[in-house]
Amino acid sequence: MDIDVRGPRFGAAVTTLVLAVVLITGSVWLLAWQTLAFALGAAGGVGRSPYGWLFRKVVRPRIGPPTEFEAPEPPRFAQAVGLAFAVVGLIGYGVGPQWLGLAATGAALAAAFLNSAFGYCLGCEMYLLVRRVTVRAQ
Repeated sequence: MDIDVRGPRFGAAVTTLVLAVVLITGSVWLLAWQTLAFALGAAGGVGRSPYGWLFRKVVRPRIGPPTEFEAPEPPRFAQAVGLAFAVVGLIGYGVGPQWLGLAATGAALAAAFLNSAFGYCLGCEMYLLVRRVTVRAQ
């Protein structure tokens, strides 16, 4: 079943804010929260993430029904990519080196910002590229 395109963009906007605060404060706990949010989105789809729930229950009723939809697989893959970067960030902030935490968090922040501000999902594009390559290889 296709999903409302506004949901992942909303989640990306919240993620952008969370990761910006992580970079400013160096908060491992806040990065751990974001890691959990990515994990839930990767495991159950963006609608099962905390930000997807917030969008569905609070935001969507106020902005009306969707007019555009997208397949759920690319955003779910993007959540898995975000999860990988967040885990690397946790390792960097938690056990070092700190530059690793900063770099991984910064990369995840850049990707989330591109999605929230411009609707360009790097993880989604990666998913489509992997699909093209694997289909051609068969």
